[in-house]
Amino acid sequence: MFSKTAEDNTESWSAERLYFEAKDSMNSGFHDKAVEHYQKLQARYPFGKYSKQAQLDLAYSYYKEGETDAAIAAANRFIKLYPTHPRVDYAYYIKGIALFNQGKGFVERFVPKDASQRDPGASLGSFREFSDLIKRYPNSEYVPDARQRMIYLRNGLAQHEVNVAKYYMRRDAFVAAANRARYAVENYQKAPAMPEALTIMAKSYKILGMNDLSDDALRVLEKNFPKYKGIREVRSISVE
Repeated sequence: MFSKTAEDNTESWSAERLYFEAKDSMNSGFHDKAVEHYQKLQARYPFGKYSKQAQLDLAYSYYKEGETDAAIAAANRFIKLYPTHPRVDYAYYIKGIALFNQGKGFVERFVPKDASQRDPGASLGSFREFSDLIKRYPNSEYVPDARQRMIYLRNGLAQHEVNVAKYYMRRDAFVAAANRARYAVENYQKAPAMPEALTIMAKSYKILGMNDLSDDALRVLEKNFPKYKGIREVRSISVE
């Protein structure tokens, strides 16, 4: 509940006024004020004619404020309450973009950081939310953007797996290296990191004496990336 203070001049506002004041704040970029008004609207007029759109706008305003968990919760609430609403696809989209932008702090916005070096949790979540949107609503207007974001996420997630595999390689943990590289190959096909992942697989399996698996990985590497330097690296490995 909202506390009654002398500064709260919205006490007597109608649902309509609260909604349009919130909308104006949102459109003007004052998302903190928009959140405040939408919250009051929902608390005071939970079943009014503005409640459905207010729930969606609240999710968006939370997202713009960087409140990822609140944005997802608001979107999930909309999906639960209005599963057949014509704009329910937007609620799924909001969940995806909220997670997509999670973790991008002030410095990273102006000094880009390799996404593969970050904790992949939010990226994985975003990838899954966009995938869910596309499966449920293939004709949604948000699908083209979701697909582009998924490509970006796929590439970053694949590189993350390769970076981890390289870490294990440096520590002679070849089983772990092969597993992480294989995961990248199996789950993020067409990502730029594919040749490096296949190289790590071929190297790791060869060192482990698993020659059939090494040959399979090398064969795929040669077929798809015939000029990649990793081919020579794998062939140069001599195992006693």
